[in-house]
Amino acid sequence: MSASADKDGVKPPTPFYLGENSKRFKDESQQLHHSTPSASNISRPSTTGTAASSIVNPFSPPASVISFSVDPASNASMPVVATGQQDGLETVPRHGVTALPRSTSYYGSRPNSGDSPGHTTSAIRLREAFAAPPPRPLTTVSTSVSQTPSKTPRMRSTMLEDPTTLVKPWVTTKDPYARIAYILTYSMAFLGIAASAIRCYFGYKSVPLITGNLCMVLDEDFNSDTDTTFGPNGNWFREVQLGGYGNGEFEMTTSSSNNSYTSNGYLYITPTLTSDMIGSDAVFNGYTYNLTDCTYNSTNPEAYPGSLNTTGFDATAYYQSCGAVSNSTTGTIINPVQSARITTRNSASIRYGRVEVRAKVPRGDWLWPAIWMLPVNNTYGPWPLSGEIDIMESRGNARSYPDQGIDYVRGSLNWGPLSFLNAVSKTFGWWTQRRTDYGEDFHTYALEWTDSFLRIYVDTRLHYMLQLSFNEPFFSRGDFPSVVQNGSEPIVLQNPWVNGTNATPFDQPFYLIINLAVGGTNGWFPDNAGNKPWLDNSPTAMLDFAQAQDSWYPTWGSDGESSSFVVDSVKMWQMC
Repeated sequence: MSASADKDGVKPPTPFYLGENSKRFKDESQQLHHSTPSASNISRPSTTGTAASSIVNPFSPPASVISFSVDPASNASMPVVATGQQDGLETVPRHGVTALPRSTSYYGSRPNSGDSPGHTTSAIRLREAFAAPPPRPLTTVSTSVSQTPSKTPRMRSTMLEDPTTLVKPWVTTKDPYARIAYILTYSMAFLGIAASAIRCYFGYKSVPLITGNLCMVLDEDFNSDTDTTFGPNGNWFREVQLGGYGNGEFEMTTSSSNNSYTSNGYLYITPTLTSDMIGSDAVFNGYTYNLTDCTYNSTNPEAYPGSLNTTGFDATAYYQSCGAVSNSTTGTIINPVQSARITTRNSASIRYGRVEVRAKVPRGDWLWPAIWMLPVNNTYGPWPLSGEIDIMESRGNARSYPDQGIDYVRGSLNWGPLSFLNAVSKTFGWWTQRRTDYGEDFHTYALEWTDSFLRIYVDTRLHYMLQLSFNEPFFSRGDFPSVVQNGSEPIVLQNPWVNGTNATPFDQPFYLIINLAVGGTNGWFPDNAGNKPWLDNSPTAMLDFAQAQDSWYPTWGSDGESSSFVVDSVKMWQMC
C-alpha cells in the first residue's frame, strides 16, 4: 500500500483513533474553537497531507445540512457544524450564532502514544466501544426539559380579606354571658361526675354481704359411685312417691338408678317413661302400681305443699303417695313418667349461711327442674307457714315458649299465714339469657342468707333474681286482709309469726332438695300457653298429658342427656 501511495505522490493517512488528545491532533485541536455537540465524543480521521477539498469525513452529513441546538442553561440557539468541514480551517459561524467549543473524549484525554496504537489506547478504545452513546442534541423543533422544578407563586384568593382588616370584637371586649356559660358548663359536668361517684359509692355500700364466719357443712363433687352417694352413709336421700307433692305433678319419683345416678363426676336426674317398665296399655287401664320402697312414712308429710296432715298418720295421703290404679272408665292412670327427687334432710341443713349448686338444666317440654329448700321442722305450721326457699326453678320448654322457657331461671320465697294463702307474688324474681339458654352449659345458682337479708342469684351477685332485706315483718309485708273467706266460712286472719323477728319464718334450719318434676296442675305451666295439652282444673289432666306423648316426648332428645338435670357440685356453709 505504501508503494501505491508514493507512486501517486500522495501520502496515505495514518490510522485514526477514538481519543482526540493524541500528539498529532494536539496542535489542530488548539486551532479549532468551533465543534459540533453531536460529534463531541467522536474523533475524526486525520487529514494531514491531504487536500482540504478532497478529504471528507465519512460520518458527516451533507455540507448543506446545518442544525441548531439549544443551550439548556441559556436557551440560546447554537449551530451544529456539519462534519464535512475542512480540518485545520476555522469555521465561521452564521450571523447571530455563537459556536461552542469541542468537547473531549468521553473518557478524557488519551495519553501521548505516538502514531501507532498501543496497549493503553486499545483498552481506551475498547471501553468507549461499550460506553453509552452521548445525549442527542436538541434542535429547533425540540423542547428543552428543565432540570429544576418550576416554582410558580400561588395566586392569592380574592375572597380572602386582609388579616389586618378583620374585626375581632371578642379580643377587645369580653362577653360576660360567655364567662357565665363557661362556668355553668363545667360546673354541671363536675356535679354530674360527683353525683355519679356518690351514687356508685352508696350503691356499693348498700349491697348486703355476709360478714360473719362460714363453716362448710357439705362439699359434694359426686366423684363417688351411685351406691355410695345414695347409701346409708351418703349425703343424699331419695324420696320415693307418686302423689304429686301437692303440685299435681305427673311424674313418680323412684330410687332406681335409671332416674338418679352418678357418672364421671356428675349427678344425673333423668326422666324415663313408665311404659318402658310396665307397657303402654298398663299405664292407661287395668293395672295397679305400688311403690314398695315409698318413703312417705320416713319423711315429714307436713313439709309438703298442700298437705293436711298435722297430727299423725294419714292413710289416705299414704295410699295416694305410694300407689296408683289405672282405669279407663274413671280416667285415672299410672304416672306416665318416672324421675327422681333427692334431699339432704338427713345429712346437712343450715340456718343462715350460703348455698352454691353448679348445674345444667334439662331441655324438653314440660320439664320442671328445681333447687330449693324446706324447713327441717314445721315450727310455724304446715306449708307455707314455715316457709320455702326456691333457689332455682325453670322450665325445659324452648325459648319460644311465651311464659319464660329454658332461657329463664327464677328465685322466690313461699310464705303465708294459711295453707291456701301464699304471698310468693311479693317475693320472687328471675334472670334471663338473651342469646342462649341455661341448658347449654353449667351455671352456679347461689343463696346468701342472714338474719338481715336474703339474696338469690345466678353466677354473680349482679345477676340476682331476688334480693330482700328483712326490714319489716313478713305479716306486714304481705298486706293481708283481716278476714279471708274459705268457701262459705269466713276466717279471721291471725299473725302466725307474731313472736318472731323480721326474718320469720326464714329463721329456722332448712335442708336442700334437688328434683326434676314433669308437668303439674298448680299453675307453674299456665293454661293455653305453648300448646299445653292439659288444663289445670281438669280431673283428667294427667290422662290428657299422657295421651299427648307424641308431641312432647320428641323434644326430650333421644340420648337421655339433654333431658337430664345434671349437677356438677353442691356446697353448703353455715354461719358460725
